[in-house]
Amino acid sequence: MALRIAAALGILLVLALVGVLGWAWWDSRLPDTYNVMDYGSHDYGGAAEHGAHHAAAVSVASLKGPQAGKPDVHFELMARPTTIRLASGHEVDGLAFNDRSPGPELRVRQGDLVEVRLRNEGVDGGVSIHWHGVDVPNAEDGVAGVTQDAVMPGGSYTYRFRAEQVGTFWYHTHQSSADEVRRGLFGPLVIEPQKPRGAVDVVALAHDFDGIQTLNGNERTTRLEVAAGSPVRLRLINTNNTPARFTVAGTPFRVVAIDGTELNEPQPLENTRLILAGGGRYDIGFTMPSSPVGLGIEDTTAVLALSPDGRADAPPPTPGAEFDPAAYGRPAPTPFDARRHFDREFEFDIGRKPGFMDGKPGMHWTINGGIYPDVPVFVVDRGDLVKVTIENNTDSVHPMHLHGHHALVLTRDEQPVSGSPWWTDTLSVEPNERYELAFRADNPGLWMDHCHNLRHAVEGLTMHVAYTGVQTPFTVGGGAHNHPE
Repeated sequence: MALRIAAALGILLVLALVGVLGWAWWDSRLPDTYNVMDYGSHDYGGAAEHGAHHAAAVSVASLKGPQAGKPDVHFELMARPTTIRLASGHEVDGLAFNDRSPGPELRVRQGDLVEVRLRNEGVDGGVSIHWHGVDVPNAEDGVAGVTQDAVMPGGSYTYRFRAEQVGTFWYHTHQSSADEVRRGLFGPLVIEPQKPRGAVDVVALAHDFDGIQTLNGNERTTRLEVAAGSPVRLRLINTNNTPARFTVAGTPFRVVAIDGTELNEPQPLENTRLILAGGGRYDIGFTMPSSPVGLGIEDTTAVLALSPDGRADAPPPTPGAEFDPAAYGRPAPTPFDARRHFDREFEFDIGRKPGFMDGKPGMHWTINGGIYPDVPVFVVDRGDLVKVTIENNTDSVHPMHLHGHHALVLTRDEQPVSGSPWWTDTLSVEPNERYELAFRADNPGLWMDHCHNLRHAVEGLTMHVAYTGVQTPFTVGGGAHNHPE
């Protein structure tokens, strides 16, 4: 009798476990078409549920850049499949803007009204353009299924925005971005001051094609002629999912900007490795010596060699310390700091646990304990001063990218930033690191906040910051074919 009872209890436990797992599997499934605002839970950061202001409903589609007036600059970008041939002869089955990858360098002046017409000439999955690090109006942000529909073959879309910032940025598709950026749909964007500085100004864009690391599309040495005594500015852009390790040899240099924001009183560096987040940017500056200078990516053959005659090889790098932006430069006044009262305070805890994501079992990324789409939506009001504490409780590096805003780094592992004010839009959060960031909610919209290791994003490490009252008419999946990650 006891054995029968034990067996019956065992069967009941198994059935209960199967039932729990079945419910978890069913509950994780996403419909073919859905609105990103229909999932997750709204987190008000300690403020009243509807915030301090009651805003009327506003559509993302109405939050456009200037629609009237002749643009100061106009670009045409055609996205199409292509074969990318590297210097070694290796061929990549890729995608490109204007038959090149990286795509054409877009260089404009601060204050310019910029107009870019995107045309899809054969990318079956659709395309869009996100202006990475540029705090554009929300409808110009280029996220398929959130701020627009993907541009399908034969279609076009025109972006218009005022270039208010100055600095180094880049553009890339935000439709199926984990695949399409890897295959080549990206390029550099530089916003110069109205009066250029007069330096030799060169973009150095890192990208991995089929496991081959390149600088500006070349996996070998690119030689540049630079006269001795010339001021030089190199704009480092990392388009990869993982950190890029840059080395500088042959001259002292300064890191003069991070993510498009100038640093205050940067000091000279030598024998210092620059570890740049996926999606991040560093600008470095130096005066060209009479001997060669080399910029390389560690443990690769991708090198920029600068010399007065343009023919020399780069000097070999000397191993050294890692650059630490938290203790570099000199402090300067900021519009707010850690002592200010914050209108909203959010926790962003990155973890990993077993479970189901859209019906798929496995070890999945979590945000505040939830597997996508059970992740928070941070709700803010326009004008709020917002603090976000990011903690990485995984063994992976996560370059976290907030669209539409730049945040001031306040602390790292509870230690205040002691150098120049450090503003960022793509912050590399190492395993077990904890950062406090702050930003002013001054750009209404519905904004992605996600890991720019795009494989992690497609695996669920993504959420949104939503302004009160803002809604999106766009949906993910379905007939619109929108797949933002």
